[in-house]
Amino acid sequence: MARAVADALEGRGWLVAEAGTGTGKTFAYLIPALLSGRRVIVSTGTRTLQDQLFHRDLPQLGRALGRPATVALLKGRANYLCRERWLRLPRELPFGDGARQLAVVAGWAESTREGDLAELPDLPDGHPLRERITSTRESCQAGRCAEYSRCHVFAARRRAAEADLVVVNHHLLLADLALKEEGFGDILPTADAVILDEAHQLPELAAQFFGMQFSSRKAEDLLGDLPSLLVEGGFGAGHLEPVMQAARKALQLAVQAAMASGPAGQRHAWDDDLVDMDRHARGLLGALCDLADALRALDAGDALTHAALRASALAAELDEVVDAPATAGTRLLQPGARGFTCQVLPFDIGPKLRGIMEGRPTAWIFTSATLAVAGDFQHFLERMGLTGRCDTLAIDSPFDYPRQALLYLPTGMPDPATAEHGDAVITTAASLAELSGGGAFLLFTSHRALSMAARRLRERWDTGAAASLHLLVQGEAPREQLLREFREHGDAVLLGTASFWEGVDVPGDALRLVTIDRLPFASPEDPVLRARARHVREQGGNPFNDFQLPEAAIALKQGVGRLVRSEEDRGVVAILDPRLTTKGYGRQLVAALPPMRRTRDLLEVQQMLARSTA
Repeated sequence: MARAVADALEGRGWLVAEAGTGTGKTFAYLIPALLSGRRVIVSTGTRTLQDQLFHRDLPQLGRALGRPATVALLKGRANYLCRERWLRLPRELPFGDGARQLAVVAGWAESTREGDLAELPDLPDGHPLRERITSTRESCQAGRCAEYSRCHVFAARRRAAEADLVVVNHHLLLADLALKEEGFGDILPTADAVILDEAHQLPELAAQFFGMQFSSRKAEDLLGDLPSLLVEGGFGAGHLEPVMQAARKALQLAVQAAMASGPAGQRHAWDDDLVDMDRHARGLLGALCDLADALRALDAGDALTHAALRASALAAELDEVVDAPATAGTRLLQPGARGFTCQVLPFDIGPKLRGIMEGRPTAWIFTSATLAVAGDFQHFLERMGLTGRCDTLAIDSPFDYPRQALLYLPTGMPDPATAEHGDAVITTAASLAELSGGGAFLLFTSHRALSMAARRLRERWDTGAAASLHLLVQGEAPREQLLREFREHGDAVLLGTASFWEGVDVPGDALRLVTIDRLPFASPEDPVLRARARHVREQGGNPFNDFQLPEAAIALKQGVGRLVRSEEDRGVVAILDPRLTTKGYGRQLVAALPPMRRTRDLLEVQQMLARSTA
């Protein structure tokens, strides 16, 4: 793999490399990158891998090779303190622990060198204070800002511009590529090569970044910033009160219409039936245009001119979504706790991605443990626009799967379409976890199934022989805390959904059992799946064979891959979905998995679990 990466770097080629768990793929791309003398961007899908590369792997390899490189870690602007917004922040905020949090942030803001909010463990993702003290691309005044010389975002970008190798994440990379497509991107330095690890995530992420999107939070931020900006510009805080009040009212009506359209946190199709949403979105669009005109008419300095540009940009974003043609993609609406987002996801981002890549004389290297389906890369290549132009390489895991892992397909499981399946999953998974004495991941394909399992398992394990098992449930604590407790206890049972199917590494006997409730097909009610299926049919394809099946195969391989992470690991993977044995496509899904021994005999499972804890 290292030779293939080196060849791609030398010839500025395109390479897709699947490297099974344990191959050392991280070293296989970092070593040639460090030896190449070229400027390289390495992009990852998770913060965990990003930190591992920067803090552990790159320093270690630099010393070993005798070729220490200048390396920079670059995150999105939402990870850095914005000094300008911090200094304008009112010192009384509407959260319960506001005073204490503000005191902590105040001390840190004056002493931090990098301004990375990861330095504040008491301010987790999602805390309301974070969005008040960070900037967005729209709110940032860049060189016109009074705090520009002390700006943490631009300091991080300067370090990246001077580095030989920059470690970023897919969100930041795609955001910059999308901006460069519009002629504005400047986040990432010009590079000779881009290496994308965990590349299986890219097709879905790219669709989001190259579609059209509007967030009500951005409009709320603008309206919240305007009073102080008006004062700084020499006007009264209420100088534009009529037009600002009209915009606030229009925003409130649009938010209410979005919240009435469906459950918070769930995206759904924005179709012709959402008459109120359409009317109030157009009202908000008009109010934002009026606000932009009023701000421009003030002709009063950089800050208010920039605010006018923000209002215009928001109006343009909303207009693109509201009036998107049916051919642009599927139009979606997602209400939240305090607002909404709406977007248009394109059906096919391959041509756009290919155009961007061909427009940059750069090596492009994509790698992951799960890119092919039974050795065939066609699905990934087509979604990414790489067909006919890209070299491929598949390297199997060096682990001895027939010896280390057992695939259990229990008999008598009800069909997932029946009401009995959920009960059978919980009963079977609980019995297996009791057999293994914990050390189990119970993976689910929906939050509803996870919640039901958590409730039932607590009832079952609060008393009785399995009362000692330590139950951990996704959503009840931060992911890293759950994983830390899981590793420490040894007898823990962790219930998780999508975020625990990948990017989770628990080597050793702390994890010896993985159960999967059902095959990870997207819900037929998912509006994106319905729209894509319709698009595939219109193109003459078969939605199930051409899209749903390969997507499920890659996701299933990710979930199964949680079990064996080192040469010493042993255990059982139990897939509690009878379709693997009763449907023709089940054979294709099994063929895409590592070559584990298969059994339907519970006695074999007991023996394997006994060996894994010996």
